[in-house]
Amino acid sequence: MKIPCLKIILGATACLMTGAFSAGSLAAEPWVVYDGYDGPGKGKHIVLVSGDEEYRSEEALPQLGKILAKHHGFKCTVLFAIDPETGQIDPNNRSNIPGLEALSSADLMILALRFRDLPDEQMRYIVEYVESGRPIIGLRTSTHAFNIEGDSKFGRYSFRSDAWDGGFGRQILGETWIRHHGEHGKQSTRGVIVEEMRDHPIVRGCEDVWGPSDVYQVRLPLPGDSQPLVMGQVLTGMQPDDPPSTDGKNDPMMPVAWIKSYEGADGKVGRVFCTTMGASTDLESAGLRRLLANAAYWCVGIEDQIADRAVVDIVGAYDPTPFRFGGFKKGVRPSDHELK
Repeated sequence: MKIPCLKIILGATACLMTGAFSAGSLAAEPWVVYDGYDGPGKGKHIVLVSGDEEYRSEEALPQLGKILAKHHGFKCTVLFAIDPETGQIDPNNRSNIPGLEALSSADLMILALRFRDLPDEQMRYIVEYVESGRPIIGLRTSTHAFNIEGDSKFGRYSFRSDAWDGGFGRQILGETWIRHHGEHGKQSTRGVIVEEMRDHPIVRGCEDVWGPSDVYQVRLPLPGDSQPLVMGQVLTGMQPDDPPSTDGKNDPMMPVAWIKSYEGADGKVGRVFCTTMGASTDLESAGLRRLLANAAYWCVGIEDQIADRAVVDIVGAYDPTPFRFGGFKKGVRPSDHELK
């Protein structure tokens, strides 16, 4: 679907931010940058935008950024929901994600957002990126990334938009929030590769996808040119070797990862990968990490360089916090996620 055109001029602000993001030290800034490593992604810039209250995207995206930078050469800028008073990461702050100007130079945007209500001066950078037709990866609650209130000119991006059916989630990613399909916190998810898509480069080496987050319900079939890659088998418990549920939730199974395209304001067609997995604890699955790394390659058009088993080893320490509302680690600053 072609999206409405927004004519904005980034001008001097974008230039200033480009300079800021290329500077040598960003320790005092409310974001973190991983750069300077070799790999097929060298020369490509990925901006990862975190901000959800439950699934600890503020932990997942720094680790994903480290993997994509250290093992694959991408420059990765990770943004956070920030308490403007303290400068600390606060995923419960729905209206402040500083640094979105970095999207002006991004080759790929990765979102892990939930119900954000950003001011127009921040939201416009996301909208400008989408309207450019550049590629997008959406994780977990990004199907309902925005819940914009008041008189914002970007209200159509809201998850229950009437003007733009289903808002950003349905129009761009392929689905918005409906409900939990598996039982939340009690039934985990085993990823089952769609038989007809086994030769797709994104699923290469991804036979062991699992996560403790539950399957989301989606409307079937998914819209437009959406192609499911991985189906979510609902398990009876919270361990990867638990048996499949027999309560009817696997008949049929819901897609938990798919690809599609969308058309930007000037007609450019962008690639989209969306998965309803992606909690910080889900990233303990090497199969899911590999799926996301492969998706990044595919999104930026270098899928011919996807390895048979992409290197996705954890970088540094990673002890993800179990998902729950109010469970984020207090007192953490973006600089705490720097690679030492």
